[in-house]
Amino acid sequence: MKPGVAVEFEQVVKAFGPVQVLHGVSFPLAPGRVYGLLGENGAGKSTLMKILAGYEPVTGGVVRVNGEPQVFASSREAEALGIVLIHQEFNLAEDLSVAQNIFLGHEKKKGWLLDDAAMERDAASALAQVGLKVDPRTKVRRLIVAEKQLVEIAKAVSRHARLLIMDEPTATLTPGETERLFRLIAQLREDGVTIVYISHKLDEVERVTDEVIVMRDGRFVTRAPTAKLTRHQMANLMVGRELADLYPPRDPVTTGQAPAMRVRGFGVPGWAEDAGFEVRPGEILGFAGLVGAGRTELFEGLLGLRPASGSVEIGGQGVLLRNPRDAARHGFTYLSEDRKGKGLHVHLGLRQNLTLMALERYAAPWLKPEAEREALAAAVKEYGIRTGDLDARASSLSGGNQQKLALAKVLQPRPKVVVLDEPTRGVDVGAKRDIYFLIQRLAREGLAVIVISSELMELIGLCHRVAVMRAGRIVATLDADQLTEEVLISHATGTATSHA
Repeated sequence: MKPGVAVEFEQVVKAFGPVQVLHGVSFPLAPGRVYGLLGENGAGKSTLMKILAGYEPVTGGVVRVNGEPQVFASSREAEALGIVLIHQEFNLAEDLSVAQNIFLGHEKKKGWLLDDAAMERDAASALAQVGLKVDPRTKVRRLIVAEKQLVEIAKAVSRHARLLIMDEPTATLTPGETERLFRLIAQLREDGVTIVYISHKLDEVERVTDEVIVMRDGRFVTRAPTAKLTRHQMANLMVGRELADLYPPRDPVTTGQAPAMRVRGFGVPGWAEDAGFEVRPGEILGFAGLVGAGRTELFEGLLGLRPASGSVEIGGQGVLLRNPRDAARHGFTYLSEDRKGKGLHVHLGLRQNLTLMALERYAAPWLKPEAEREALAAAVKEYGIRTGDLDARASSLSGGNQQKLALAKVLQPRPKVVVLDEPTRGVDVGAKRDIYFLIQRLAREGLAVIVISSELMELIGLCHRVAVMRAGRIVATLDADQLTEEVLISHATGTATSHA
C-alpha cells in the first residue's frame, strides 16, 4: 500500500486583486482520514482546495505536503504528488470520448502512437469502480448530468490519488449511485487515501466523514470528530448563528380555484408517456423520481425544447408552446438544473442576465441600461442577492447568489407558473433556507410553483403535493400528509404496495 499524503496549511492567505478571500487559514490533514469541509458558499472552501490542487497560487502563507513546503505551478504538479480535485462544475471535453476524457493529459502511448485499446480497457476498469455502465468510446456530450459526474470521479480514481478532494460529488447522483460512491470512499480510506469531502448535504457528511472542519468568511472556525456533532450543530457552525426552522410554514391552497396549468396525455418520445397533472395558483407541486425517470425531459418537452405531444392549458386556455419564448409569453417559465450551463451566462453582467427573458420591457425600441440597472437594484434587494458591485459579472457571485439571480431572471417575465429544477443544488444551508422562504413567498403571491428535486426532505418540507415519476410515467401523486422518504422512495423504485 502506498503511503498517504499529509498536508498542513500554515497561515494561508489568498487575494484576488484587492479582495482577500482567505485570511490566515491554518489546519493539518492526516493520511487515511475522511474530512468533511463545511462552510457557506463564499466561505473559502473551494478556493483553499484549488490552492492545494495546484489551480490557484497562494498570496501568502505556506502549504506543506508530507512536511515539505510546496508551491504548485499547475494541477499536474499536484497530481504528481497524488493530489487530485474532482470539480463541482464539470471539467470535461464534450466532444471527446469517456476514455479520452479520463486520460486527457495523461495519454497512454505505444511508441509514437496513442494506445487507444489500453486507455479504453483501463477506463472501463475505472468506470466499473464507480459503477458507471457506459461504453468508454461514448462521446461525453451524449451522457446525462449524473453520468458526467461519475466520469469525473472515475477520472480521479484513474490518477491513483493519495489525497482526493470531492466537491459536491453526489449533487446529481441517484441513491444507488451515492451508495456505491460511499463504498468507494470507504475502500480508499482503508487504502490510506486522504479524502476531503465538501458537501452541503449534512446527512452525507455525518455518514461518511471521520472529522468535520468548518470555515466561515475565509477563516478557519473549528474542527471536531463528526460523531460529536449533530447536523443542527454543523449548520449553526457554518452560518455562525442559530439556524431557525429550515422550511417555512405551508399556506393552504384555495381548492375552488381553477388550475393555473393543466397537462393531459403528454408525451416526450423516449422520456415521458401519458403524463398528466395540474397545479393551482398558490400551490407548490413537487416532482420526485430517480435520475433518468424523465422529470426534466418532461418539462423540456412542455417548453418546446424537445419533440412532444399532448394537451396543455394555462389559465384555462389551450396553448401551443413551440419554444421557451412562447412559454414565457403564455406565463410559463423554467429554471434549469444546470445553473452555469443553461441558467445563467456567467461571463455576462448581473444586469444582462436578469433582463434577458424580458428584453421587450427594457428595449422599446432601444435598450435602456438605466431601466435594467433599476430592475437589478430592485432584484438584489427583493431576492437577497449579495454583491458589492451591480456591474459585476455573474461568475463573481457565490453559488447561492447565482441561484437567486437565476431565479430572479425567470421571474422577470411575470409568469403564472414557474418550474424550478433542482433549485438548491450545490447551495449552502443558509442560502437554501433563503430560497425555501422565497419559494413560499412566490406561492403566497399567487404563483403556481413546480419544484423538481432529488432531495426528498426538500420536497416533503416545501410541497403541498408531490408527483412521483418512474420510467417516464407519473406513478403517484401524494398529498402533504402522505409524504415520507420511505413512501417517495417506494414509488420511485416501484416497490410501493398496491394500497400505498
